[in-house]
Amino acid sequence: MRGVCFPAQFAYILIDAEIFSAPYRIMSRPAEEFLSVLNARSQDIFRKLVERYLETGLPVGSRDLSRILSIGLSPASVRNVMADLEDLGLIAPPHTSAGRAPTQEGLRFFVDAMLEVGAVDEAERSKIAQQIEGHSGQGDIEDILTEASTVLSGLSHGAGLVIAAKADMVLRHIEFVRLDAQTAMAILVGQDGSVENRVVPLPPGLTASALTQASNYLASIAVGRTLSEARAALAARRSEQKAELDELTRRLVESGLAELSDAPMASPTVIVRGRANLLNDAMASEDLQRIRELFDELESKTGLIELLGDAEKAQGVRIFIGSENKLFSLSGSSVILSPYRDANEKVVGVVGVIGPTRLNYARIVPVVDYTANVVSAMMGRKKQTRS
Repeated sequence: MRGVCFPAQFAYILIDAEIFSAPYRIMSRPAEEFLSVLNARSQDIFRKLVERYLETGLPVGSRDLSRILSIGLSPASVRNVMADLEDLGLIAPPHTSAGRAPTQEGLRFFVDAMLEVGAVDEAERSKIAQQIEGHSGQGDIEDILTEASTVLSGLSHGAGLVIAAKADMVLRHIEFVRLDAQTAMAILVGQDGSVENRVVPLPPGLTASALTQASNYLASIAVGRTLSEARAALAARRSEQKAELDELTRRLVESGLAELSDAPMASPTVIVRGRANLLNDAMASEDLQRIRELFDELESKTGLIELLGDAEKAQGVRIFIGSENKLFSLSGSSVILSPYRDANEKVVGVVGVIGPTRLNYARIVPVVDYTANVVSAMMGRKKQTRS
């Protein structure tokens, strides 16, 4: 976990930049190492340089810095400090510019050691809540998530991103259909009309009548519930099973439901809004190609299940800069993500913003976090409405 400076009213947000695939990890030096070698003047100059760069997107020169520093320093003195910062790898001259911009490692150090974020202002809180909650009563969960992605894109001028685990199907119908002596097809029909077919093994010697009995018994428990809810209900009725079912039928009901509910996670849903913001911002042709490759990877859902699994371990907002994450490394973008939860406090997805590395982190971090909280609240209300 890497720490970030927060004012007291926003201390509940934690920034975690750990990434989920070790071979892709960028071995940045810890913030403490830089803090130990930079005096207060050097830190102040570095902070002002980064803040200026994030504000303008342009390299910053020593003369410009000398004018905005709170301490009176000549451009020559500022240049000497900037040379030291460059030797440390925190800043570098982009192309042939006379100014300097923070490197990826410099931005990481700034985010870890110097970033201060505050609460979302009232106008933005109202806009986020109204825009997302306006869809809570008239659409399904995907409508809510789409609106969350749209509002994040609008507020950040980047691309709004939502990655959602496939929602547990609420069952309308379930039955077993024998395929051969050893296997059966479990047919699952959701209340939304979706259909899934999965193969399950059969206990040796199971008769046709026992298979029908297993289907009927399982339907009596599972209809109107998700598979995980049905599994919990089945466990609660264990004593009843012994009275109502013979040994083979009971084994099929228990093992079949366990296998169905333990099935690997299906491909998640990906919603991206505001792609044009990134494409318009990428001026060079190679930048455009990297952004397009990022969108292709998002569409192919490569690495998204791992990212969702990683989000379950997160304590709050996560910031990835440049190549720190394998999924976003090709684009050279920065990504700010926050997990959202269902009514049972289980992480079921992430919302976030993709943008250039010069994102306004102090403003966007709390916006992403607040949006995740609003989506979590909407998920809870949807659950109560369904119940």
